[in-house]
Amino acid sequence: MKMSSLVPGRIRHLSIALAVSALAGCSLVPGNQSYSDRDESAVMLPVQQGDALVPAHIQIKPITAELIVDMFKAARPPIGDGTSVARKATENEPRPGGKDARPTPEYKLGPGDIISIIVWDHPELTIPAGSFRTAEQAGTVVADDGTIYFPYAGVVSVLGKTTSEVRKLLSAKLTRYIEQVQLDVRMVAFRSQQVYVVGEVAKPGIQQVTDIPMTVIEAVNRAGGFTPEADYSRVLLTRRGTTYLVDIQAMYDYGATAQNALLENGDIINVADRSYNKIFVLGEVVRPGSQVMNKKRSTLAEALSDAGYISQTTSNPRWIYVMRGDTETPELFHLDSRLPDAMLLADRFPLRPRDVVYVDAAAVVRWQRVISNILPTATMLNLTSQTQYPLFGGKQPPY
Repeated sequence: MKMSSLVPGRIRHLSIALAVSALAGCSLVPGNQSYSDRDESAVMLPVQQGDALVPAHIQIKPITAELIVDMFKAARPPIGDGTSVARKATENEPRPGGKDARPTPEYKLGPGDIISIIVWDHPELTIPAGSFRTAEQAGTVVADDGTIYFPYAGVVSVLGKTTSEVRKLLSAKLTRYIEQVQLDVRMVAFRSQQVYVVGEVAKPGIQQVTDIPMTVIEAVNRAGGFTPEADYSRVLLTRRGTTYLVDIQAMYDYGATAQNALLENGDIINVADRSYNKIFVLGEVVRPGSQVMNKKRSTLAEALSDAGYISQTTSNPRWIYVMRGDTETPELFHLDSRLPDAMLLADRFPLRPRDVVYVDAAAVVRWQRVISNILPTATMLNLTSQTQYPLFGGKQPPY
């Protein structure tokens, strides 16, 4: 038998073999595999067991009413508890303030502060502000070494002292010269202590610490409040080399005021942006891609809606998955939305940052994609087998 007669037959057999393999498993075509009919993850995922990460398969949980009820019970704090999901996730982290109520500390003087010292019935010891001098110009400035000078009292160290302590100290020194000293010390300008507010606030910069205690929320408010891109749940407080996570969203939602720490000199407040709070909608939706959550509030139905909802021509609404991997044990959830009222479950299913929503393709669509990938190759092989060669009498050349 001639080689020229064998070539078309071999090509036909090759085409048939490709079609049979496509029908058998459709595994030759990229992006064609189905994630349907699984009870656990197809790949092994890193799972925290004790102090080590180990690979393991994860069970797929169906999204049911019972599951959503359990999730809401775990997320909502008891009345008066003042906790939240974000607080619960970081409850073992060090925090700047304890649970015990502590008295509000008084302002302590430092270099650069300006105070006003008034001795009643002795105007010669009190420098009046006058009509052309401000209180700051007429006040007493604390020197770099933490001292002040006052007549008859001399050089007095006031570093780290409150105004009441300075008043007692000066009164004791002036008692030698003045009977029944009536003396008052007032703050004029706060310049020695400051905190830094940066990140997603309207007016980042330096905030002066005054005799009115400044908390994290107060510092943010003084800086003009949050910008639209701020993440209320990720406010970082850095104090003496240690960074704490402050969840202001939990304060607003659940009254978790224990995190609203009093600020100290040198504290840094950094309001993170919400770029981390993304969810990813992939698969058979109209507009696949990432979505930024608003204050970490989004449901499965909202995510699908923002993605243009599932494709009516290519998707299989029976297989909608939510993949969550930002916890110690990754979680996989499955929703069967063949019935329209099943989307009520999707509307109550809360998403978390970095969740991946995946909508599987219909079986017929996967088959069409197999055909669309194989057909050009089969057509080319068929045309090659029927090519005419005039130089050889219209036959294929001998080999």
